[in-house]
Amino acid sequence: MTAAQQMEQDNIERELSINVGSMVLEGTLGLPRDPKGLVLFAHGSGSSRHSPRNRYVAGVLQSRGIATLLFDLLTREEESVDQRTAELRFNIGLLAERLSGATQSIMCNPDVKGLAVGYFGASTGASAALVAAAELPGVVAAIVSRGGRPDLAGEALYSIRTPTLLIVGGDDKLVIELNRQALAKLCLPEKELVIIPGATHLFEEPGTLEEVARVAAEWFTRYLARPGLARAQASAHRG
Repeated sequence: MTAAQQMEQDNIERELSINVGSMVLEGTLGLPRDPKGLVLFAHGSGSSRHSPRNRYVAGVLQSRGIATLLFDLLTREEESVDQRTAELRFNIGLLAERLSGATQSIMCNPDVKGLAVGYFGASTGASAALVAAAELPGVVAAIVSRGGRPDLAGEALYSIRTPTLLIVGGDDKLVIELNRQALAKLCLPEKELVIIPGATHLFEEPGTLEEVARVAAEWFTRYLARPGLARAQASAHRG
């Protein structure tokens, strides 16, 4: 058995319910042996915790020793409404509130209590991640956006004090420009825009999602390993 196969065998997946106010959201917690951080996934428009792209990235993070939480930002009833109207997936305030609540809830889970926390957001989920991080200063140690719409985070962009990586496909021209504009509004040194050549919005081209996962894993490994620095920076900016 190779080291990679042994690591995969050591990973544990647990289905769990997450209490967020009066809501109960369904999630999947992925636990490698001795995790060194926890990444919560905020999925994008019309997606769910079963998104194959996010599940792939989660698997790569777990192979790097990072626990993951994929969960549904909407209840089943809300998802049914959203499938007909597509209105809730663009309600950034609601999605950010759910992500913030889920963060505070999962941080009490004994399996991951005390771990540094990161956010991985896709599409509109990326803007929700940015807004939630702004509302939880000193709590979130790293953010990665995949094909995200950080521009929808609005004024929250100026309040972000969390190291932020924006990943966009090279053929996703409009989203590249929106990400460049958002990057300019982030008032922190630890920010970066990575453009994956030949990739469209969903990173369906061969090798492109693998590159997303590699770059994201490196970012989380770097910043989740030193959450104290992120919190110190956040405190300094608040002061």
